Amino acid sequence: MSSAVGRPFPYKLIATDLDGTLLRSDESVSQRTRDALAAATAAGAAHIVVTGRAVPWTRHILEDLGYEGLAVCGQGAQVYHAGEHRLLTSVTLDRQLAGLALSKIEAEIGPLALAASRDGIDGEVLVGPGYQVQEGPLPVLHVEDPAELWSAPLNKVYVQHPGYDDDALAEIARQVVGSLVDVVMAGAGVVELLPLGLSKATGLSLAARRLGCKARDTIAFGDMPNDIPMFGWAEHGVAMANAHDELKAVAHEITASNEDDGIAVVLEQLLQQ
Repeated sequence: MSSAVGRPFPYKLIATDLDGTLLRSDESVSQRTRDALAAATAAGAAHIVVTGRAVPWTRHILEDLGYEGLAVCGQGAQVYHAGEHRLLTSVTLDRQLAGLALSKIEAEIGPLALAASRDGIDGEVLVGPGYQVQEGPLPVLHVEDPAELWSAPLNKVYVQHPGYDDDALAEIARQVVGSLVDVVMAGAGVVELLPLGLSKATGLSLAARRLGCKARDTIAFGDMPNDIPMFGWAEHGVAMANAHDELKAVAHEITASNEDDGIAVVLEQLLQQ
């Protein structure tokens, strides 16, 4: 499985998003993709999960994969050691600044529905009145009093608006409060406010340094605009066929969809070089 340049595998680090990328719509990872990742790691690469999900929403997937390495969670806010079940780094959102940002957005377009992800290895996702949660296995805690969203340290705030779709809401929020917080669209119905300067790229660079890898050693897979900074950092960015147009526009390559083993397609080709 040697490549043309004599290395066991062309990249030392394989960074994969989860939703819409590594995971199929039923939240499973196909056997073909598992096998391709196992072959790549056997050939010398390290696999690192880089997800917008905070640790509590990621841990069960890592356990299912038998994953014991580092994972970047919470849009880069958390570097988690799966094998040791501990956070190595954690960045929180300034709640006063977030409150100011929300006030400014609401002054522009009216009331928002809110949810918030609490910091920590067991931090809950709190869902306020009117916030539409996608059906699925991920646990949330519904709260009637919005003040409860702010009662403990947070790594992100989720926003929704009944009159704007995800792209429009993210763009408006970015224009209004982009100097206070970072705004990302991370999936259907998922627009997030994050600490300014935080991205998947910042978390990935921290984790890569711990693994002795650099940007030029990295191939990254993703599907949403929140993956754009990761693609900007990595040597090679691969967008899934189901990816958002904004990510496809900056990708070096487009592969098959998450349902059609897009990650495996690329890894298998690289293993044959």
